[in-house]
Parts: sequence; structure tokens; C-alpha cells
Amino acid sequence: MVARATTPTHPPRDAGMALKPGSVWWEHPPVNPKVGSVPFQTPEPEAIANNPGPTRSQASGECLTSAQERVYRDGRVSGQPTHGLLVQRGSGCREPVPFGQGSFAGLGGSSVVCHLLNSFFLLPQTSLPRVSQATPWGPMCIIFFKFDPRPVSKNAYRLILAANRDEFYHRPSRAADFWGNNNEVLSGLDMEEGKEGGTWLGINTRGKLAALTNYLQPRLDRDARGRGELVAQFLTSDVDSLSYLKKVSTEGHLYNGFNLIAADLSTEKGDVICYYGNRGEREPVALAPGTYGLSNALLETPWRKLCFGKRLFLEAVERGQALPKDALAAQLLDVLNNEEAQLPDPAIEDQGREYVQPILSKYAAVCVRCPDYGTRTNTVILVDADGHVTFTERSMLGTDPSCWETSTHEFRLQS
Repeated sequence: MVARATTPTHPPRDAGMALKPGSVWWEHPPVNPKVGSVPFQTPEPEAIANNPGPTRSQASGECLTSAQERVYRDGRVSGQPTHGLLVQRGSGCREPVPFGQGSFAGLGGSSVVCHLLNSFFLLPQTSLPRVSQATPWGPMCIIFFKFDPRPVSKNAYRLILAANRDEFYHRPSRAADFWGNNNEVLSGLDMEEGKEGGTWLGINTRGKLAALTNYLQPRLDRDARGRGELVAQFLTSDVDSLSYLKKVSTEGHLYNGFNLIAADLSTEKGDVICYYGNRGEREPVALAPGTYGLSNALLETPWRKLCFGKRLFLEAVERGQALPKDALAAQLLDVLNNEEAQLPDPAIEDQGREYVQPILSKYAAVCVRCPDYGTRTNTVILVDADGHVTFTERSMLGTDPSCWETSTHEFRLQS
């Protein structure tokens, strides 16, 4: 049986390229018996025609619940996450397009619709090669840190850092450890094909530390360079933090939006922490001692979840002054696992626009927890007055948010 939704005038089967802007032609197979498909309820034509906003068509069969979004506006179609693939069929057929959670959006631009093909089919993902999944803005993270290069108390810390890494559960990565051929560098590693060796947070025994968050943006350039290399390159370089960020600032246009913290922690020379975001000022800045929060906007942008988390962080640091370092680390891990959504937050909605809406209630918390996407790694780094480093990581085992392991690495800075 075939069901189609078009503009009021139904074009012939072979006239898909002549559809008016905003129109869509839905068709139910069987078309490819080897792959099969899942039928749709036919959307109302008036809900689709010339409508740039979301339209909905509920799929029957298995739920479409992964955390993927792909942007296909002005040549792309924006959908919500799926375990299946919506495939365009017809002359000029392009790549499979992920279809998500019973919704299909962004079909209104004329540059989109003039390229739409005759029909679309939802195919089980198990029958096709796996498609790399990512939100429109890429993985998220959040970082809180207190920077005091010359603490008055012998028991105080020069640096206290607590960070979450949010990612798709299926994306391959390695837990934090010293690198095999370069055992002075300690970090987790991204093992995604084509981006192997990148990282989001790391430190080396010479006192170089770097941490990265992505900048929330509605659309990603799929051809941009991998941002994880920015951290890895600094950790293995001999360039000071400010000079390195100045170099990065000249190449910022080659990457999707990011924020980068780079630090030189030296017991002899004093500590320096610098910041650069390629969606902010053109030049990096050296930070004054203090407490900072960084999420997926520029440094210290007052998103509600950032302000809430920063307050919890400061309370934990205050309580932990008289506690052993393992007790302080445990309290900071509790902060990083707070799932209280801080809503409403117009700042997040304005920056992420309609693409952040489907996961807003989960994303607006310090700890993000969605079906296939969320907080996968908690990291706490403590550097005391004598240069002793305690690196504690709590990481998810596999793709199960209920299974975690915690590891601790300790060493003394060589500088």
C-alpha cells in the first residue's frame, strides 16, 4: 500500500523534483525486501507545505529513541534521533538521513525542497552500516574550577577542577590513563574513527593542563577539524599556554565552536591559566585567580545550570577544606552527578534554538541523562601547594548508565 502527502495537487510518481517548496512525498514500501521498512502514519499535507517548523509523523513498530540529530536545512533536513535511517530514493539519491523520535522538521526552505526526492523510507539500522551520531552542536561538557596559584594555607589547593564529559554512549573512548608511548600525559582518549587520539581533558607531569567544551550551535560543519586535537596538541607541546592559544586563535575558523582552557602549572614559576573561545573575543586571555564555570557558551555565561552548579561546587570546596582529598573528591563527584534541571533558561533556548528543545529538560542539568546520550565521565583534579596532583575519574562502563568505575592517579609536578 502506498500513502503520500503532497501539496494539494498530487504530482505524478516520476515528478518528485517538481514538487513545490515545502512539499514532501511519503511512500510506504515494500520496496527493498532485503532491508525492509517501517510504515508511517501519513502526515497532513497542510502541516508540511511551506512550513519551516517541525512537523510530526509517528512511526509504528519499535520506538525511535537514540540521541542523534542531523541538520538538513538549506540542503539538509533536520530530524530527531533514531535507531533507523530515513533513506531518500530516486535519481540523484544521496546519503541516508537519520530520522528521529517520530518527528521530521526543517522542510520549508526552497533550497531544501527543490532537491527532495520522490520518497523516503525508514529502514532498520541493523540492516545498514552504522552512521556516526552527533547532536547538531556536538558533544557537551561542563567545567568548574577554582584557581589560587599562591594559597595561603599549606593545606589549600592551587587548583580544584571538576568536569563532566557528555557524549553518545556508543562513541568509543578510553578511560583516563598515561599514554603508552608518552607516559607523561594523562587523559582519556577519543577512539571515534577519524578522530582517534583526541581528548577533552588532560594533564601532563610537566604541569600542562587543557580542557575543552563545545559551543552550542544549531548547525555543525561536518568537514571541520576535530576539536579534540586541540587538547592533545597542547599536552605534547613545549609552547606556553598563552602562546599556544594565540596560535589556535588564528586557526579558530577551521573548527566548529569550542572553548579551550590551557594552563601551565609550575611550582617554581607560578601557575598561569588562559582561555580562548572561537565564538568570542579574537584574542585569548590570561585568567585572574578566582572561581570559574564553563559550559557550552563562552566562559562564565550565566546559564542557569552553570550558576547552579558553580554554587554547588563552591559549597563543596568550602566544606572540603578540612577534609581528606578523597572526601573532597567524593563531594565534587556528587556535584557533577546532580540531575536537577534548571528551567526555564531562555539563554540556552536562544543559543540552541529549536534544536535543543527535544532534550532541553535533560540538558539543562549539570548531569545530562538521555536514553542514548549523556554524562559519561566525571573528572576531579586537585593540585596542592606542593605540586602533588590527584586525578580522579569516574567513567561509565560500556553503554549502561547504571554501571560505573572510579580510578585515581597521583603524581608530583616536575616543574
